[in-house]
Parts: sequence; structure tokens; C-alpha cells
Amino acid sequence: MKRSTLSLLVCALLAAGPGSALAEPDADTVIATVNGVEYPLDLFRLFYVERLQQNPEADTQAVQQRAFDEFMNLVVASQEAERRDLDDSREVAMALELQRMKVLSSAALGAMAEDIKPTDKALKEAYDQVVERAARTEYKARHILVKDEATAKKLIKQLDKGADFAELAKEHSLGPTGKNGGELDWFDAGQMVAPFAEAVAEMKPGSHSEKPVQTQFGWHVIELQETRKAEPPSFEDAKPQLSAMLKRRALGEQLTEMRDGAMVELNEEIVTVTPKED
Repeated sequence: MKRSTLSLLVCALLAAGPGSALAEPDADTVIATVNGVEYPLDLFRLFYVERLQQNPEADTQAVQQRAFDEFMNLVVASQEAERRDLDDSREVAMALELQRMKVLSSAALGAMAEDIKPTDKALKEAYDQVVERAARTEYKARHILVKDEATAKKLIKQLDKGADFAELAKEHSLGPTGKNGGELDWFDAGQMVAPFAEAVAEMKPGSHSEKPVQTQFGWHVIELQETRKAEPPSFEDAKPQLSAMLKRRALGEQLTEMRDGAMVELNEEIVTVTPKED
């Protein structure tokens, strides 16, 4: 089969699926035979998915062709290693064993996670904790950023006399929001530097700061417009994330139990054993 034809075939096979006009290949479909050794399509698909995860890019015919070239490089290089009997070396054998353990561990964790079914009670308890942690105040404000305290004080005096905050921000603010009258998106205390957040927390909606607020960015004059309580996600929206969290927690507990229950004999000449405290 010619290379150009093979490229088109690879693209077609990767695209084949339930909604495709092409029939889904069998698991043992051979994608290439190299020096008499058959390589199944599933092997290339696994290689291709891992490659996209490591190097995210658009799934195009050109990308698939580059991936197939890399796969063929892997094939001939691995065959060369076998020809040189490198798979018999201790270093290579240990590397292969480690990879085998990683693959088996990943498969086991996936199977164990599938067996874990969080109850509605556990999900609701976890949701209540999320709601409790999500209880915070959000602020809507605008600010004017200037270089020095003296300028900030002059602007505060103008505001005290009824000057328009947005117009002063457009004229004097050095920050990127100046052109928009100093408008900031809704934020909570954790999203702002401490001096700014502390100043806003002490203000009342509709007021401006009585004295300039200094941060590492300069001097700020702030106007607090509104406050609101942050709305937590609904239970249904949060349910998938809560389920995943509870599964991870249960999986961690299972692994700890399995490790603690395993019959382990350590070579104490190499491994330092620290007795556990009661």
C-alpha cells in the first residue's frame, strides 16, 4: 500500500465511529505489517490519543499523518532494540516492568472507581459543605489608579464636591479599566490584593473611599457600587463534581486499607523503618 493511500486510510479509520458511514473496524484489525510483524489499529489509536494529550492540537489529517510517522519510527526502533537483544538488559527489563505496573494500576483504579457509587445522602452532605464554603460576599466597584498619594487625595476632594467618578477615572486612571470609567467585574475578597479588599469590605454601597488605598500597583480611589451574596451552584449542577470528589476520597481510603493490609517484608538493611505511633 502506498504511503499517500495509507495516510487517507488512517484518517478514515480514526474517524470511523457510530455516526460514521464507515464500518467500525474489529479490535484485531491490522493497521500495518512491518518486517513480518502485525500491528493492530487499536495500538495506534492508543498511541494517537496519548500523543494528543501530551501535545494538544487540532485533530487534522496532517496531524494524523505526523502521528503515524512517529508511530512507524517507534515500531522500527523497537524492532531494532529486539534485534540487539536490548530487552534482555536489566535496565530495559525494569523500565518495562514499571510501565506494566503503571498500566495495571491505572486499569485497577479505573475499575475500582466504577464500583464506587456515592449515595444521595453522601452527595447532599458534600453539597452542604460546598454551600457553606461558598458563602461569601461579592463586590461591584470601580476605581481610579494614580501614581502618588497627593493626586489621589485631590480626586477624593473632587468626589466629595460631587464630581462624576467615571469621568475622573477616564481622565486620570492609569489602570486598564480607566477608559471604562474604572468599572471592575464582580469580585470577592480573595481575588484582590489585601489592602484593596480590606478597604472595600469596610465601605458601604454608594460611597467612595475617604482616603487613598495603596497597593503594589499604586494609589487607588475606590467607589463601592453594590454587594451581593455569592450564589453556590445548584445541587444538580454540582452533582458530577461531587460524585468525582467522593469517588477520589473513597478510592484513597481503599488504597490505604489495601496498603496497610498487604503482607510486606522489607529489607531493613536498605529501607529505614520508622515505627508508627499509636
